[in-house]
Amino acid sequence: MIMQVQAYQVADSIDIKGFRTVFKAELYHSDADELLYRMADHQLLYVFKYGVVCLLNYDPVTAASVLQIIRPHSRNPHEEPMVEDFIIETDAPENKISNNKIEVVRTDMDVLRLVMLNVSQSVALDYFEDQASRLLGETNTHTKHLEQKGRLSISGRKLQQFIAHTLMLRNSIVENLYIFDSPPETWEDESLNRVDMGMRRVFDLQERFRNISESLSIVKDNLELFRDILKYKHSNTLEWIVIILIAVEVVNMVLEKLKGD
Repeated sequence: MIMQVQAYQVADSIDIKGFRTVFKAELYHSDADELLYRMADHQLLYVFKYGVVCLLNYDPVTAASVLQIIRPHSRNPHEEPMVEDFIIETDAPENKISNNKIEVVRTDMDVLRLVMLNVSQSVALDYFEDQASRLLGETNTHTKHLEQKGRLSISGRKLQQFIAHTLMLRNSIVENLYIFDSPPETWEDESLNRVDMGMRRVFDLQERFRNISESLSIVKDNLELFRDILKYKHSNTLEWIVIILIAVEVVNMVLEKLKGD
């Protein structure tokens, strides 16, 4: 039997609690970060806090309908969601994983959930890689200008806004990256653990996770430099104001002295 998995990055995040209160279907698994529903006709719906919806055995029309139901519970929904496709082939003589397909001997809810989880994490990492790359690109633009001109390319207020915007995006990425761990079930089930490790190797999850973390670390270092420059510039400005005020006071004293003489 061939099963089709499709994972969509539909938004920056999804209100798991809010969606659960309005969507009525058989809930197989739930926690604060994810909901897994068992639907009719061997269909599964997996919804994640970090903005991903994963579907198993959905035709395009039904898939579009489900995504529309989830949209009101999404923060910053994406007009063109990132998509990752994957195939599950059941009743195989042995487990075998390739770039876009897994052949499995055992087919139960734990296996299906694990495959859907890894595909969902892969598309989420695609999205976070894109966000981290944008942050790094914007930061490098200002750093390069600083290197060439000896000063930042934007005013203090705009720089503060840029830093605030960058920190918000960085915090959002970091907040969601921490949940990209193997589920507890894989720690106790050797068969599930092999499937999980195989999927992680195929999608290169650990390396991509590490690359995003390194990019965010570079952004963080640059932001700290920008902040120091802002503080120095502000301090330097205050010093000049004090010097000018003292000079004005001295000039007034001299003028008054001359008038008195």
